[in-house]
Amino acid sequence: MVKVGFIKLGNLGMSQVIDLVQDEIAAREGISTRVFGTGPKMDKETAASTEELKAWDPDFVVMISPNASAPGPKSARELWNDYPCIVVSDGPTKKDDRQALEDAGFGYIIMTVDPLIGAKTEFLDAVEMASFNSDAMKVLSTCGVVRLLQEELDAVTAQVDEGKSGADLELPHILAKPQKCIERAGFNNPYAKAKGLAALHMASKVAEVNMPACFILKEIEDVALTAATGHELMRAAAQLAIEAREIEKANDSVFRQPHSKKGVQLQKTKLYEKPQKV
Repeated sequence: MVKVGFIKLGNLGMSQVIDLVQDEIAAREGISTRVFGTGPKMDKETAASTEELKAWDPDFVVMISPNASAPGPKSARELWNDYPCIVVSDGPTKKDDRQALEDAGFGYIIMTVDPLIGAKTEFLDAVEMASFNSDAMKVLSTCGVVRLLQEELDAVTAQVDEGKSGADLELPHILAKPQKCIERAGFNNPYAKAKGLAALHMASKVAEVNMPACFILKEIEDVALTAATGHELMRAAAQLAIEAREIEKANDSVFRQPHSKKGVQLQKTKLYEKPQKV
């Protein structure tokens, strides 16, 4: 039994489903997951409580949070440096900072396409938060990010199945920019792929728009207008992702990659096909 621990500090778009992508219909054998979530908080004091998951003794840990360089996530990593740990975040994006993670023994998947929400009281309420995350998930799911996470986590799980453990595990080191993500999406139609890639580029730009609203601007008109602009950009990206998948559906060419009960990745494209091992 492979035991995978998920630590969620704060929230990214991908946080919604990251613990589900290896067992999407809850039928996979030989794998068990546990999640320790801290809700929206990701400060150092909250991060310290994640150590409670060690009582379960996972084979490896996936730690997802916004800005892995922030004090809270950094503090949490210090608590988990004796376990194989894969950092999933929207940053750091600089090569030196990513190399520091690797040198410290951590795997990482840095998703530049997981957008920054317009988190200001002048604009954001619970409904707006949920709507934004729904739009983000539409892009992350359709345009390759979910499949990238699925495949990379499956690869580490397979190593544990083979008897590897601890420092012997080969962890991913991936900067997931739009072009890298779209190649995992499995689009067959080039126009669908172009729409998906456009959606990923738009999602990457949302952070640039929302950053001033969250951390720089002070006047309510500036804050509200800028955050609303970022959210409209995210909404437009989600619509492109929907259009891309609709093209694939119209051609009966949606690429699907479900897990078998044994955890093998199966594949199909035609709706009425039975998934097959490749």
